[in-house]
Amino acid sequence: MLEFSRIAPHVGKPVGAAGISADCAGLAVGLARSWDEVEQAQRLRHDVFTADMGVVFDGARDGIDEDRFDRWCEHLLVREVDTERVVGTYRILTPERARQAGGYYSESEFDLSGLAGIREGLVEFGRSCTHEDYRGGSVIMLLWSGLAEFVRRHGYRHVLGCASVSLRDDGATAAGVYRLVADQIAEAGDMRVTPRLPLPIERLDHALPTKVPPLIKGYLKTGARVCGAPAWDPDFNAADFPVLLSVRDLDERYRRRLGMPGRAD
Repeated sequence: MLEFSRIAPHVGKPVGAAGISADCAGLAVGLARSWDEVEQAQRLRHDVFTADMGVVFDGARDGIDEDRFDRWCEHLLVREVDTERVVGTYRILTPERARQAGGYYSESEFDLSGLAGIREGLVEFGRSCTHEDYRGGSVIMLLWSGLAEFVRRHGYRHVLGCASVSLRDDGATAAGVYRLVADQIAEAGDMRVTPRLPLPIERLDHALPTKVPPLIKGYLKTGARVCGAPAWDPDFNAADFPVLLSVRDLDERYRRRLGMPGRAD
């Protein structure tokens, strides 16, 4: 069981803290306890996004990916127990902190007015990345366990995030993902969000065979749904698909694996 604790927020510093408290095959997960630990996550983000997506961080300081939302977020880390190297991370923006930050990060890419009715219980997960040495599944499951525990502890009912797909293949993978989730987007109804800079889907090559990225496959297996057309993020050279999970819709297999209570509990 993860042990999450809280400390008083401090401007310019991370707003939460927790000890590293859950182990798995030499790995441990917990919330960042200091700004130095947050910087380790920011360095991992910089390295992974540069290598995997070809992102050029203009004006990046000392190999760090940092934006204005970092100071308002909780930062979930997976570390190697022996070396304490950070090998996986997510950041978490609660509805309370989103109000103080002037909105969710996702609102820079999407009009979220369709989610107005659930904002009080809506927590945003983002900036997910895993070190290339740990992409076999153990790190992502530890991260998801930590996120699930955070949601359970604080009683949030909905989770929002952006699933990014690199456009380095001229959009072939993004087109394949769109084909897979087009029905979900059409069925989103009142809960649909709208991209501020839509990805020009019609211009992509839909004929090429593609492989859906494992992380997006994983999101869909949990019961999450894509709730709007993808946005084009030119800074990250990526297509961002808005993903929404209502906790009540979490797949039962994942409830058990992540230690979440059953629907009737």
